[in-house]
Amino acid sequence: MHAREMISTHPQVRGNANDALIRCIEACYDCAQTCTTCADACLGEGQLAELVQCIRLNMDCADVCTATGSVATRRSGSNEAVIRAMLDACATACRLCAEECERHAGMHQHCRICAEACRTCEDACRQARQTLSH
Repeated sequence: MHAREMISTHPQVRGNANDALIRCIEACYDCAQTCTTCADACLGEGQLAELVQCIRLNMDCADVCTATGSVATRRSGSNEAVIRAMLDACATACRLCAEECERHAGMHQHCRICAEACRTCEDACRQARQTLSH
């Protein structure tokens, strides 16, 4: 991951680019990729009807994680109110996706891995959120 390195080279860093936020950005992008892969793997499973909600939550979580990573990465100017809102939304999307994937983790290894990535990202978002002013 290059988030820390890229932000450290930014000529006009604004806002609070702390270690927790950097870890969160990296977790968001990792989770987005994992959720995208999990949704695709679910589409390949035989019992597709049972996985519709899992696929939906995977796709939603991937989109929210990608958007959150992008907004949190931007350092020109400052928009911490939106970053805080995005971190809250991302933690919620990750929690819901993890809960659904955990329901299928016994049968599908990809759901177990996805649930772990979602829990990691949820935790990273909550930790980063605590570091931003109110």
